[in-house]
Amino acid sequence: MTINRRTFLHTAAAMGAVTVIPFAARAEAHMGDTFETEMGNVTIHPVHHASIVMETPVGVIYVDPVGEASEYEGMPAPDLILITHEHGDHYNAETLTALKPTDKPVAVYTNPAVYDMLEEDIKGSAEAMANGDSKTFGDLTIDAIPAHNTTEDRMNYHPEGRDNGYVLTMGDFKIYISGDTEPTPEMEALEGIDVAFLCMNLPFTMTAEQAADATKAFEPKVVYPYHFRGRDGGTQDPEAYADMVGDVSEVKIGDWYKPGELG
Repeated sequence: MTINRRTFLHTAAAMGAVTVIPFAARAEAHMGDTFETEMGNVTIHPVHHASIVMETPVGVIYVDPVGEASEYEGMPAPDLILITHEHGDHYNAETLTALKPTDKPVAVYTNPAVYDMLEEDIKGSAEAMANGDSKTFGDLTIDAIPAHNTTEDRMNYHPEGRDNGYVLTMGDFKIYISGDTEPTPEMEALEGIDVAFLCMNLPFTMTAEQAADATKAFEPKVVYPYHFRGRDGGTQDPEAYADMVGDVSEVKIGDWYKPGELG
């Protein structure tokens, strides 16, 4: 599906929409959502839970690649890998090794804690990014912003200063990847975000209501709710979230999970 950027920029704020991406069709054909930008097309493939593949004009970007390597079969190999933090549903050393191509260099940007855990053969092409750092990868600018809990009895899950969210800027197009977080001042102050990935999962991240409040604060054009199933089977309802923000953002509910599967 191709979305003309000019069209959705003019219409999304006026009237939100919910798009459901069929899992079986997408998995079989590796379909994705394509957004037109001034630099070229950006195609987004939801993979699983918190793992994303993005084909962009600056290269193929993998975000928090975990799970079985077979889930990425048929996807183009990464040029850049971003890792938000060290929890097992965001960072897995075996998966990273399996997916890192051997026939070309791959840049890896991580939070400092993951950088310290990397195998030596990957660490050689990796760089650590702390909250507030900026890096460039060709024509891509990567900004690391804080990702942490704010509710007092949840701070042990994602403490302040450790984990990253990322803002990716390609010309006139901006993508926000929340990682695991509750709403933070830095998130709510974001501007000009075209596509956002927002986590919602208790007790570790946001409720659907918290995510909706954050969405209304920074008004991304398109939002993918993700990371919404938990180890205990608890699920934040992405459709309820969509109902809460339909007059602000277009919501795309990618099928991040197989039927009956826990995140």
